Amino acid sequence: MTTQDNTKPIAIEAYRKNREDVARLLDILDMELTRFGERAEAAPSDWGFAGSMTQVRSMLVDAVEYLSGIDRAQIEETLAEG
Repeated sequence: MTTQDNTKPIAIEAYRKNREDVARLLDILDMELTRFGERAEAAPSDWGFAGSMTQVRSMLVDAVEYLSGIDRAQIEETLAEG
């Protein structure tokens, strides 16, 4: 790892490492959504699954809002269109 003053990673290296971690986490999230969905399908009357997805959705909207600077209302509008 390249370092600045041989003691700390430079900012771009920290960014790249965290970006890789985010990509891996998104892959894991995709796998877990599949597994969670299978459990939800097996219990179609259980509102707990819907509540959990509402929470996950909200956290992802927060992340998109944070990274993009797009207002939450605009993100919600875009989601409603699709």
